[in-house]
Amino acid sequence: MKVASKLKKRAKIKKGDQVVVITGRDKGKRGRVLEVRPVEGRVRVEGIGVVKRHERPNPQKGTGGGIVEKEALVQISNVQLVDPQTGKGTRVRYLVNDDGSKTRVAARGGNTLDK
Repeated sequence: MKVASKLKKRAKIKKGDQVVVITGRDKGKRGRVLEVRPVEGRVRVEGIGVVKRHERPNPQKGTGGGIVEKEALVQISNVQLVDPQTGKGTRVRYLVNDDGSKTRVAARGGNTLDK
């Protein structure tokens, strides 16, 4: 897999956010973000992009072998954050406070996304 660069990239989606898939085979499904990889531009979402992998037994880890289902990484551009007030997908913008801190805001309705 080709990595863009070693520069630090920012992702507007964070671990634990509720997102909706906007394109692909899982379009319309919702899930919680399990992992974010901003440099690769990918996220892992609970129940989205599920693939089957053949795994060998590992007695040290205590895992048995067999066919295991796990979530694959999804392009970050294929998911949108869910606005908690409306329940619909929205883009994210930042609101800079007087003290210089940033707050994530839903572009659709202007609702604050950070707790």
